[in-house]
Amino acid sequence: MSTLLEVSGVSVTFDGFRAINNLSFQIGEAELRAVIGPNGAGKTAFMDIVTGKTRPDEGRVIWGEKSVSLLRMSEAKIAQAGVGRKFQKPTVFEDQSVRENLLMALKNKRGWLAVLFYRPTNSDLDKVKELAEEIGLKDELDRKSGELSHGQKQWLEIGMLLAQEPRLLLVDEPAAGMTPQEREHTTDLLVQAAKTRAVVVVEHDMEFVRRLNCKVTVLHEGSVLAEGSLDHVTSNQDVIDVYLGR
Repeated sequence: MSTLLEVSGVSVTFDGFRAINNLSFQIGEAELRAVIGPNGAGKTAFMDIVTGKTRPDEGRVIWGEKSVSLLRMSEAKIAQAGVGRKFQKPTVFEDQSVRENLLMALKNKRGWLAVLFYRPTNSDLDKVKELAEEIGLKDELDRKSGELSHGQKQWLEIGMLLAQEPRLLLVDEPAAGMTPQEREHTTDLLVQAAKTRAVVVVEHDMEFVRRLNCKVTVLHEGSVLAEGSLDHVTSNQDVIDVYLGR
């Protein structure tokens, strides 16, 4: 599997606190990866660096087959290059319907004129139907997004990111606040999405991580403590000491 993202020797310090400490790891092109670790392990800082929100003090972040440096790019350029990020709290346009939210997110011309005179084509509408099917909201297309349940809003936001056709999707704690059924659907959604792109899930919930059934990277004090299957990392004594406190 060829590498899509390579983080190499990255460190960043905030006010004397080293949030990321010589962090190195790789994500493959169509791969599902879970990133776990105690609070303050550097999970959010890692996502901030990859998306251009935070500039590291040292190290490299290399992207795609042309091996371009993400560190030289603005947040907007990184997003255009195919890095999508979903924050913990869903941000959808509550007064717009599910269909309108998905249409707005489609990867179309983004100039202000194009946006002003935008009329969805049949292929746009088909794409939105397809996305709604994929995220489990095909019966909700005409509903206002504000009326959706918490879980459904999360799916809509994942759908809006998928509409932009990212090559890497960074998802922050997708299972938080969901019902068991919603979590199950979220698992399926992420597993499905990872068949055609890289999906990195930052999660606290071990049960959810187990269901993803993928490679797990454990962060601790800003660097990789262990990597492998969930069973492999949770039987690692170092992980047990820092994470499970046993």
